[in-house]
Amino acid sequence: MIKKFTVLLLGLMLLIPLNGLAASDSKIIIDMQYIVVGPSEDGSTYLNNRGFYLNTAADEYKGDGKSEAVLNVTLPKGAKDLDFSENKIASKQVDTGFITTTPIPGDQRIELPYSYRIEKGKDINLSFDYTVKSLIFLVEEGKGSLEMSGIQAVSPELLNMDGKNFWIYTIEDIQANSPFSLVYNKDVQPAKKDTEQKQTTSENGANSAVTHTAPAFHNPGHLRMWAQSPLHRFNPHVFLIIIGAIVIAGISYFAYFRRKARLEEERLGADKEEKAFKQLMAKQKAIMDKIIELEETFGDGKLSEAEYQAKLAAYKQHLVQVKLSLRNYIE
Repeated sequence: MIKKFTVLLLGLMLLIPLNGLAASDSKIIIDMQYIVVGPSEDGSTYLNNRGFYLNTAADEYKGDGKSEAVLNVTLPKGAKDLDFSENKIASKQVDTGFITTTPIPGDQRIELPYSYRIEKGKDINLSFDYTVKSLIFLVEEGKGSLEMSGIQAVSPELLNMDGKNFWIYTIEDIQANSPFSLVYNKDVQPAKKDTEQKQTTSENGANSAVTHTAPAFHNPGHLRMWAQSPLHRFNPHVFLIIIGAIVIAGISYFAYFRRKARLEEERLGADKEEKAFKQLMAKQKAIMDKIIELEETFGDGKLSEAEYQAKLAAYKQHLVQVKLSLRNYIE
């Protein structure tokens, strides 16, 4: 069920500070944990969890060396029907919850999906074995609300995800082994005071309320892909801004140099045309000079009538060709 949800990216893959880590083991933190809470058919409460555990050290993490456990996941008292079958790493159920036995590579993040149920009417006493940078609870609209004690949570916001509305509760920076309680009441719904109501008028003149909710976020597949990438330490939004800036700069430089090359081609083309025009003008002048020289030679009696007419006709024909070529530049 949890794979169908699109969840918040609040706190996702931020640059992780090293202060405030779990006192018991500073190498491991949970940089995001989100939990979908809702009613089961038998009246109990289900909690579908998905956590991202980060090894902040450069060396492979194999646990504290006191047992076979690499990671410990402690569940609330009264938790039943634990299901961690979706885990892709070796896990084993224990009295307090379950453990993992697969080492975590340095500077790498693993994903732990699991679910369990709590009997109806029971308080849910939560505590995490490692520092949690961002904890998100999701409750589908119409399926109840959450009350928390022992911890400060942001007022719930109603968001639309995958065509459904969910109440989102967000908590930041939970220290390791810091207990708090959670009460789920499926019959009490949160007030919609945080949603924006806008009055619109229908065709028949009646007013109707329209609720504007936030847009859908990335789906868990994208979230997991980023979590397992070498860039997981960077804020994905900042990373996209940087990539966008690089792409825009690249396009700008490409357009600049293309324009510069085009202007250079146009300049060279203009220079070539100007050179050709000057050459035609020089030819025209040379032909005119030859005709004048021919007339002077004929006037001095150095050419016969036939020779004069033949050369004059040749010069005139050449002159016509030059004038026709010049017309292409003048007109």
